[in-house]
Amino acid sequence: QVQLVESGGGPVQAGGSLRLSCAASGDLVSTYCMGWFRQAPGKEREAVAVTCTLAGRTVYADSVKGRFTISQDNAENTVTLQMNNLKPEDSAIYYCAAERRVSADNVLSPARYRNWGQGTQVTVAS
Repeated sequence: QVQLVESGGGPVQAGGSLRLSCAASGDLVSTYCMGWFRQAPGKEREAVAVTCTLAGRTVYADSVKGRFTISQDNAENTVTLQMNNLKPEDSAIYYCAAERRVSADNVLSPARYRNWGQGTQVTVAS
């Protein structure tokens, strides 16, 4: 079972950048679909970006395409989310998640992931 710990959140001005990191232990990220999800107050958890190394698949939510980049460092066993041109609506708790097998149709569905980190807060001021 993989354990996940996020870091890198904090306050930022609109238009700024943040880099979130997810450190994994107990298993190799290269054998999982690794994703970033977020949840704002009063809203459902939603996918931001997912990368599945074994399937050769990386998917982004439409709301972050062109602004966010997910990357994976197998040597460090980490997954990173680079967030640029941040908007106030990006404010949320960001979670790292992992699941061994996720079909292409369900890769952006939070319900398909069983392994979660504790989350890191991102607050974008206008």
